[in-house]
This record gives sequence, structure tokens and C-alpha cells, in this order.
Amino acid sequence: MDPTPNTVEAAGNQLKETESGVARTKTNAGINKYALICALLASTTSILLGYDIGVMSGAAMFIREDLNISSSRIEILVGILNVSSLIGSLSSGKTSDWIGRRYTIVLAAATFLIGALLMSLAPSYAYLLAGRIVAGIGVGYSLMIAPVYTAELSPAAQRGMLTSFPEVFIVFGILLGYIVNYALAGLPRGTNWRLMLGIAAAPAVLIGIGVFFMPESPRWLAMKGRLDEARRIMVKISDSPEEAEERFSEITKAAENDTSGGSNWNGQGVWREIIKPTRPVRRMLISAIGINFFMQASGNDAVIYYCPEIFKAAGIHNKKTLFGINVIMGLAKTFFVLVSACLLDRFGRRPLLMLGSIGQALSLIVLGLGSYFLAHSETKPLWAVVACIVAVCAYVSSFSIGLGPITWVYSSEIFPIRLRAQAAGLAISVNRLVSGAVSMTFLTISSKITFAGMFFVLSGIVVVGTVFFYFFLPETKGKSLEEIGALFADKPVPSPTVEKEQEMRDV
Repeated sequence: MDPTPNTVEAAGNQLKETESGVARTKTNAGINKYALICALLASTTSILLGYDIGVMSGAAMFIREDLNISSSRIEILVGILNVSSLIGSLSSGKTSDWIGRRYTIVLAAATFLIGALLMSLAPSYAYLLAGRIVAGIGVGYSLMIAPVYTAELSPAAQRGMLTSFPEVFIVFGILLGYIVNYALAGLPRGTNWRLMLGIAAAPAVLIGIGVFFMPESPRWLAMKGRLDEARRIMVKISDSPEEAEERFSEITKAAENDTSGGSNWNGQGVWREIIKPTRPVRRMLISAIGINFFMQASGNDAVIYYCPEIFKAAGIHNKKTLFGINVIMGLAKTFFVLVSACLLDRFGRRPLLMLGSIGQALSLIVLGLGSYFLAHSETKPLWAVVACIVAVCAYVSSFSIGLGPITWVYSSEIFPIRLRAQAAGLAISVNRLVSGAVSMTFLTISSKITFAGMFFVLSGIVVVGTVFFYFFLPETKGKSLEEIGALFADKPVPSPTVEKEQEMRDV
């Protein structure tokens, strides 16, 4: 039967309304306040790592003096947290598939709380080391779960910004650690570093309380077959019933395709697929593991941990001055990570990643040249010291524009729902392993090849990473989590909006 003119006209009007609605969504879409609050609460777990990185840069100096230990033992103390976080990040995927994303956040906060208390009360180096191992396990859990939970709640149009919040909180934690160092540096030796490390227990408690105000991930609920709960949460984190229904349809379809969709699914079979991946999954793993490797191989954590040592070698010996420089560096990192978070969904992941990586490489070259000049100069001219300070600030700022936030965004969004938690956990385990290796060898290698030589090596690593990013990381801006898989499968998958428009044209 041929359609009547009225039917065609009505269909045409409906199509125009759909197209105009799509345009409004793209140009005027705001951030859902409930999703924003949930992303902020989940991302606060990352403050635990940031605070440790910042505060240990100063506490390590006082620990060495108080416990009378060598540089190599300080390297082990600093790096062991990153190595032990392997335990948390490797087990976090399976844990979150089993007990849920929400309660994994509680587990992360509780574990770190125990570690912080052990560190602050440690009577000896051995107890201090044990406390950092426990805290590291909590850090490993938090680094995986925060971006995964946020990605699973976020709409595609704002996912880049919301999923970059973990890095924002890491940087905020670093700045907080620097400020605490500066404030407590004048306390008696033996008291100052204990307070510096013990204060970390406070955010861990607040995070544990905040989780009770957060919903479970709707995608995890869909995997468990709890569709009514998933639908109710999707309504809260969407701007309209139509958007909620569209997103709900996407995740239920993905859950049916990727899992059994039943309550007995706890992530079983995932490691078999990771060990023997299909071509698309192999490309996802290469991309996620690669970006996590280069994030830490670039030396960011080590530079922050040992920044006071670097500037002591440059001729600055006053502790208050050293900690003041750290605060300036923390402010620079905070500003640029916020800039990146605001621009990720506008310009995309790749442009900011490439810009930040090139900036890191150039900054390391300048820092290497400045360090080389100072090492061979008896007078330590002020201009060379200032050049090194500016180069370090430029380096950490470039990291905060690119690799810092985008690593967490990418790791949490490129995997299909059945693999997301455990595959992201694997990628982040590589992140922590490399961070630990660099942190535990940075001073030793620098003593052999000088700080200048170390910075030139790191610059070369960043250049190789930039080439890797260019060839292996596709743009994911604006795509739903369910659509991103098509980028790695080399086959286009129309979005639900496009499918609806095509149905209207068929009418």
C-alpha cells in the first residue's frame, strides 16, 4: 500500500524534528549534574595516589635523615608502592566484575586507609615498607575502578572530560601533598614525615563515606541481568527519557552480545580471550598497554618524586625553597590538567595527546641541557637554575595536557563491556610496573649517567611514544562505548541516531 501524502508529510516533519534534536544535542548539550557528581565522587579515589606522589617527594628527605638510610633504600621505599599496586590493579577487574564497581571503590579506600595508618605509626623501615605495600594495593584498585566506573556512567558527548577527572584528582592530590610538605617541614624530625603520611587516611575515610551516595554502574547491572535497576539509574544520568531509553537499549544489546546477561556472570572466560585475542581485541590491548607503558616510561612520576633531589643538584639546598618550587610545579600541573579536561570533548584525544607528548620531549631536552650546564659550572648561574625550573614546569604541564588524563580516558573506553574491567586492569598493571621500575632506578641510573643524561634518555622515549600514538591510537571523541569497538574492527557501525534517521527516510 502506497503511503498517503499526510503520512509522508508527518514522517518528514518527524525527521526534521529528529535532525534538529540531534543538532541541539551536539551544540547545546549540558552536563548531567547527577552524572557529574558521581564522576567526581568516583574520581576522588585517585587523590590517594596523587597525595602519595606529592608528599613522598618531601617526606623521603626527612625519612632518610630520621631513619639514617641510604639512597637505594629510599628508592625501594618510593617505588614499592607502585610495584605493589600491581596486585590491586590485576585483581581489580575480576573483583569489580564480581562485587560491582561501587563496592570496589570502597575496597580501594579501605585498603589505602590501613596502609596510611601503618606508614604513619611505623617504628622502623620494615614496618614503613609494609605500610606502603598495603597502600599500594589500594592505589592499584583505585586507578582501575575510577575511570571505568566514570566511563560507564558518562554520556558520549562528555565522557572525555568526566573520565579525565581521575587525573585531575591525581594532580590535585600532588598539589595537596606539596602544600602539606611546605606546611609541616618545620616540625621536629620524626614527627613531620609521620604526619605527612598519616594525613592520607582522611581522604580515604571521606571516599568510603561518599560511595554510599553513588549508584552502581548501569552497564555492570545490565551484565548481571538487573535491567530494572539499570534503567532507573540510566534515567537519572540522562537529560531526557528519550536519551535514557536510547542509552539503555545500547547497553542491554551489548550485554546480551558480550555476556550471558545472567546474575551468575562474574567475568569468567575473560582472561582466555585476553591471552588468545581476536584481531580487534589484540589492537585494543596494544593501544591500551602501549599508552600506559609510555605514560610512565616518560618518567613523570619519578621526576615528581625526586624533584627536590634534582634541584639540590642544581644548587638549591634550602628545604623551604625546594618545597616552594614543588608548589609552583603543582599549580602548573593543576591548571593544565583542567584545561585538558575542558578541551578533550571539543578537540578530541589525539590532538591533545600529540601536543602534550611533543611538549614533554622538548621540555626534557631543555632540562637536560640546563642540567648539563649546571653540572659543569662552578658558579651555578641563576639563569640556568631558572631555565631548569621552567623546563620542569613545562614538562609536567605538557604531561597534564596529554598523557596524564588521556591515558585514563583511553584505557577505560576502548574495551567491550565483557572485557572492560579486567583488560583495563591489565593495562594499568603495566602502568604501575613501569612506574615502579623507573622510580626504583631513577637515582641509581642518574648517578651513573648524570641527571642530564637521564633527561635525554627520557626525551628519546617520549619521541618513540609520540610515533606510537600517531599510528596506533584512533580518535574516540563523541562515540558511545558500544560504538568504539568498530574503530578497532575496521568496520563502521551506525549510531542509534543514524539508524533512527534511516528508518524515517525509509518511511
